[in-house]
Amino acid sequence: MMIPDFKQQISELEKQKQDLEIRLNEQTEKMKGKLEELSNQLNRSQEEEGTQRKAMEAQNEIHTKEKEKLIDKIQEMQEASDHLKKQFETESEVKSNFWQEASRLTLENRDLEEELDMKDRVIKKLQDQVKTLSKTAGKANDVHSSSGPKEYLGMLQYKREDEAKLIQNLILDLKPRGVVVNMIPGLPAHILFMCVRYADSLNDANMLKSLMNSTINGIKQVVKEHLEDFEMLSFWLSNTCHFLNCLKQYSGEEEFMKHNSPHQNKNCLNNFDLSEYRQILSDVAIRIYHQFIIIMEKNIQPIIVPGMLEYESLQGISGLKPTGFRKRSSSVDDTDAYTMTSVLQQLSYFYTTMCQNGLDPELVRQAVKQLFFLIGAVTLNSLFLRKDMCSCRKGMQIRCNISYLEEWLKDKNLQNSLAKETLEPLSQAAWLLQVKKTTDSDAKEIYERCTSLSAVQIIKILNSYTPIDDFEKRVTPSFVRKVQALLNSREDSSQLMLDTKYLFQVTFPFTPSPHALEMIQIPSSFKLGFLNRL
Repeated sequence: MMIPDFKQQISELEKQKQDLEIRLNEQTEKMKGKLEELSNQLNRSQEEEGTQRKAMEAQNEIHTKEKEKLIDKIQEMQEASDHLKKQFETESEVKSNFWQEASRLTLENRDLEEELDMKDRVIKKLQDQVKTLSKTAGKANDVHSSSGPKEYLGMLQYKREDEAKLIQNLILDLKPRGVVVNMIPGLPAHILFMCVRYADSLNDANMLKSLMNSTINGIKQVVKEHLEDFEMLSFWLSNTCHFLNCLKQYSGEEEFMKHNSPHQNKNCLNNFDLSEYRQILSDVAIRIYHQFIIIMEKNIQPIIVPGMLEYESLQGISGLKPTGFRKRSSSVDDTDAYTMTSVLQQLSYFYTTMCQNGLDPELVRQAVKQLFFLIGAVTLNSLFLRKDMCSCRKGMQIRCNISYLEEWLKDKNLQNSLAKETLEPLSQAAWLLQVKKTTDSDAKEIYERCTSLSAVQIIKILNSYTPIDDFEKRVTPSFVRKVQALLNSREDSSQLMLDTKYLFQVTFPFTPSPHALEMIQIPSSFKLGFLNRL
């Protein structure tokens, strides 16, 4: 592991530092000794020179009688003077050597200090790397450090004048496909809420109000600019719901706090009640969801009838056509552009995108339920309008396709989404095409089994039923009258066609985030370097 290697490098560098310090101290002591020796020599020389000068003055006062002796003394003094000159030159040379040595030692001292500074920087860099690696490995408490890691408060500090830049970079210019990989669900929403917490901590009502209004308007604007972009709608539906959940989770209200950890409850808002903004965000989320459903339906609707009804995958059916009908001329029939596989692939694309964008699992289930309702309704309405599709074998094909859809739900772990139940009318219609339609008991079974179809729809299928070969029999008018008589007791809709525009009521579940705000990291791709993490 890299941490022990870094620790060993730090230990070796610290030993080198100690050796350098010892060498510096030794050279400093040597330099002091030399300075003291030179100083002593200089003092002695000065004392000797003073003595000689006194001797010379004494000799000048000697009587002329002692001239010869004085001349001798003068000669001695000249010799002494020469000696002093030589000694002075020697001292000057010593002084020059001393200052050169002092300069050399000073430069060497500077070099040693620079080398020590460099070692200190290397040691600090390695210590920072050890701290980073230790934090990544989850072992920060085991790393010996004189100063522990800074404890964050789960807030992002920003300046009021940077608010527009925050909304531009985090909402308007953000591209979902570039940021959703390896990112916690709803990261932009969490970043926005951390800014909300900062404004709340300042107790600045104007700052908080401005941020909330700018955030909501930014989400509305980015959705308006991408009304046909499924991925963008999915991304901002997810983030709007996450932001709404953050406002609930950290509101300080008891019904939401009970889902938090004790540490998360410390991050609750302290000064402002944002319940009004929660209602506004909820309304925005509903509008995004409806547009989100509209775009999904727009993309999958052209595939439904060719894939669910017209494409024939069962062996032995494709070559058979109902008697008395000519082959339909359509581009889909001619090219086989869409199959049941196309329907499943489109559903998988929707599902994968929703999951990658961090959409709440409950919202995913509601969206899938809405799509399955559309598939069943569009297929059934087409069946009502096309006699060439009302045959026993086509009923078998529809039942087979329904089983593919049920298997898809199972594969995505969406059995509890109630999507399967929305296919019940189509499933009963497929059964009605396959069942025997002759006796009174057959009529009674149809009455008892087809509870998800209205009387008008059942009679329409019976009247439209067309044998695909000579072995099948047409439904007799008398049998239709028997079924009609049984159905008269029902009080159901007289409308034949299903409303493909029907939308189930959407509910936004409260799902508290398990992620601690203090641990959230901001990717550099978000371009939010002006924020300061607190």
